[in-house]
Amino acid sequence: MKQSIITENKRGLFNYQVLEKWLAGIKLTGPEVKTVKSGQINLSGSFVTIKTNSQNGQVEAWLVGAQIPPYKKAGYSQNRYQPAQDRKLLLKRRELDYLLGKTKQKGLTIIPTLVYTQNRLIKMEIALCQGKKKFDKRETIKKREFERRKQRLLQR
Repeated sequence: MKQSIITENKRGLFNYQVLEKWLAGIKLTGPEVKTVKSGQINLSGSFVTIKTNSQNGQVEAWLVGAQIPPYKKAGYSQNRYQPAQDRKLLLKRRELDYLLGKTKQKGLTIIPTLVYTQNRLIKMEIALCQGKKKFDKRETIKKREFERRKQRLLQR
């Protein structure tokens, strides 16, 4: 399987502590696929919400707040295009039920961490996360700076 990473949600990984990860498909239109494959997707500030469909009672996962700009070369269908519209994620029913139960707990949220292509399909890695406190973020920065200094000293 050939995989190539399109984008990573670095801000989300900094602000949240990852507890569990899942792989999900994402439902896109044709021009959106071309835009995403060219790397023009912004995941910062986006999250995943689990909703129950009122018509048939099925549980669905939706990506909220991800920015996919309109494809430049597809002018005909992009007149009423909304870059920040909600997009449906494709997960198994068992995974959706599990995530629905987990998001009911206080302090847990689901964020997209990675978008990549697997063969010809666009996949998204989502993570069940817990928000970091301010001192946890400072500790992460200190560790990162320490590792950089250590690598610089070892290179000399």
